[in-house]
Amino acid sequence: MRLPVMPPVAPMLAKSVSMIPDVGHVEPKWDGFRTIIFRDGDEVALGSRNERPMTRYFPEVVDAAKANLPERCVVDGELVVVRGDRLDFEALQQRIHPAESRVNLLANETPASFIGFDLLAVDDESLMATPFGDRRRRLEVALADAAAPVHITPATGDMVVAQRWFEIFEGAGLDGVVAKPVRSPYTPNKRTLFKVKHDRTADCVVAGFRWHKSGPVIGSLLLGLYDDSGDLQHVGVSASFAMKRRAELVSELDPYRMDDAAGHPWAAWAEAEAHAGSRLPGAVSRWNAKKDLSWLPVRPELVVEVGYDHMEGTRFRHTAHFRRWRPDRDPGSCTYEQLDQPVQFDLAEVLAAGRDDT
Repeated sequence: MRLPVMPPVAPMLAKSVSMIPDVGHVEPKWDGFRTIIFRDGDEVALGSRNERPMTRYFPEVVDAAKANLPERCVVDGELVVVRGDRLDFEALQQRIHPAESRVNLLANETPASFIGFDLLAVDDESLMATPFGDRRRRLEVALADAAAPVHITPATGDMVVAQRWFEIFEGAGLDGVVAKPVRSPYTPNKRTLFKVKHDRTADCVVAGFRWHKSGPVIGSLLLGLYDDSGDLQHVGVSASFAMKRRAELVSELDPYRMDDAAGHPWAAWAEAEAHAGSRLPGAVSRWNAKKDLSWLPVRPELVVEVGYDHMEGTRFRHTAHFRRWRPDRDPGSCTYEQLDQPVQFDLAEVLAAGRDDT
């Protein structure tokens, strides 16, 4: 492979802001795996956000790149799995598997799509120093004849449209919008873009914790919500604490600690069959099999208010942020019913917008 921009390339990043800035260009924020595709004829490489190759996990995307991208190019974008009318991040995560037979099976059962949103190089020309507005126009030309599963992301310079997208596209599984200054060059690994995500709160039951990797202070709180059957479901963790706060949490949780998990709602977490329908806190990390995910149970009597952006199925998509203890709340009242439910929106309409002059 000989391209004017060679792998690995660290992708451009975005910093969080509370409002959509008017910088000339706004796109949906896709909830998938950030991926830069390098194509030189029949040679194709998929680079990830951490600059590690993902080529072997997505053979169908390699084939799609050969069929739909220019003969020699570098395109920045996102890998997603589409299920029905929305994105399915859980299914996408399952695609990372060490066994080739499993990789090939999933490539047929849950094929990935590629959403292109930036052009870094074409033929023998590097576009890294080219203003983004020009790169976007070149991308539209490069992908003009592309067909599913390769798409170009929708974009708008109209702030009214951008705000509407922020409000409705979440119903298709997207998680906000990204604003890109039209005059900016491509800046690898620098937060020169702007992302706006939904900000919500929920009252959750604290049912356990993990120690921090550095010593006997709290690493993360394990959060639960009660479902319609009255079962306490593991919905995620709250883990972003200053070291001083981690130490304080040890004493705050101490009165609720259990010597063993007998009688705890998640007592069966260590049994393999317990993970068949949902992910409990003892499940093995798909990204790091050596990561210690052991946890200690606490009586499910503490309620915490956390901030979150959106749900992926029955769980928080990202780490929730600790806001405050809620001693006034009864743990049994911490149910899924309190969560904001986005209005369903057909993902096909989002993808179609990428071909419109919005």
